[in-house]
Amino acid sequence: MARVNGEKLKRLRAWVQNYEWGRSGAEAEVARLLALNTGAEIEPNKPYAEFWMGTHESGPNVLVEEEGEEEEEEEEKEQQDVGLKEWIEKNPKVLGHKVLEKWGSDLPFLFKVLSVGKALSIQAHPDKELAKELHKMKPNLYKDANHKPEMALAITEFRALCGFITLQELKEVLEDVPEIVELVGTASAKQVMDIDERGGDTADKAKTALRSVFTQLMSASKEMTTKAISKLKSRLLLQSQLEKQYPGDIGVLSAFFFNYVKLKPGEALYLAANEPHAYLSGDCVECMATSDNVVRAGLTPKHRDIQTLCSMLTYNQGYPEILSGLALSPYITRYLPPFDEFEVDRCVLPKGSSVVFPAVPGPSIFLAFVGEGTMKTGCWEGIVTEGDVVFEPANTELVITAATSELQLYRAGINSRFFHGL
Repeated sequence: MARVNGEKLKRLRAWVQNYEWGRSGAEAEVARLLALNTGAEIEPNKPYAEFWMGTHESGPNVLVEEEGEEEEEEEEKEQQDVGLKEWIEKNPKVLGHKVLEKWGSDLPFLFKVLSVGKALSIQAHPDKELAKELHKMKPNLYKDANHKPEMALAITEFRALCGFITLQELKEVLEDVPEIVELVGTASAKQVMDIDERGGDTADKAKTALRSVFTQLMSASKEMTTKAISKLKSRLLLQSQLEKQYPGDIGVLSAFFFNYVKLKPGEALYLAANEPHAYLSGDCVECMATSDNVVRAGLTPKHRDIQTLCSMLTYNQGYPEILSGLALSPYITRYLPPFDEFEVDRCVLPKGSSVVFPAVPGPSIFLAFVGEGTMKTGCWEGIVTEGDVVFEPANTELVITAATSELQLYRAGINSRFFHGL
């Protein structure tokens, strides 16, 4: 691609994770993007869970050399599969000096598309201090020492469990679901029920009681859990979707403790460190700090670290904030979470229309999601089609034009508040 301020835009070959909770075959957006981006053949019965765009070692992206570049730089001609991480380390100025100063010579965010076919684990992501500790103690389980705040932006209707319900709602659960009380014990349940919601120290008491009752529930034996779920099914004369997916799993009962969130396409949800959540179904764009640290405790065949999860949670209660985005123009909507590492733009261009992404002091990654168009910088113009992933260096102005049909793109970049000191 073209030189811009001495550097180039770069097309990327993305990475896909085939976790078992992913949607199967062609029904997964992740599979469609993989086929378009790499030419890979879609296997109808294979799960396609996550499409990764970034530098994390668990799913590194590779630069795609374009025609004519070999003549430009003989060294690149000889190299095969140059990783984005390796290229950034050799060309750190593409990050911009403020990003380099704050995070070093690596991309501070990881950009993804998720296709959720069945519930993900009940999980939380550690803060920086805990991440360092976990990585040191169990590097095989916790692959890096970074925190992982994240944001999910719905492509389709997207369902999730997120954060703890209010004290009043928790009391109602303990009244209506006796099977949970059997597992946590009447003393722990009474501790919750006896809290006076008009008291001055209600929030602290509620956190303490919630921590106790949740820890008791998550620590229940497999035998007791299976028996309680069986009783619940018999009493309600139905089987929940979670129970069908994860029979006898404690997550079926702990789900009662969490807010049920349904995002419409174009709505987003952000998750800070140490907050419990589980995605249930749908497709979304996701962005996070560059990390793959997950502490799991239910709805999973993977390793469970119940003690760590129960001790790390904030036990904040209440419904999460839903972001509708900020309209930057008729075509661009920006989603700004309260984290420095990232923001996400959604761009929908009608056919024939153009939009300018002004130069910013940090790097960006663009995903062409649907349609075709052109990308143009000061000295270059090229075609972009659905499935293309493009790395844009800092301080590059970009003009994008839709061709004969609507062009939908997503952009991840450093949170603009970081550059403005907000």
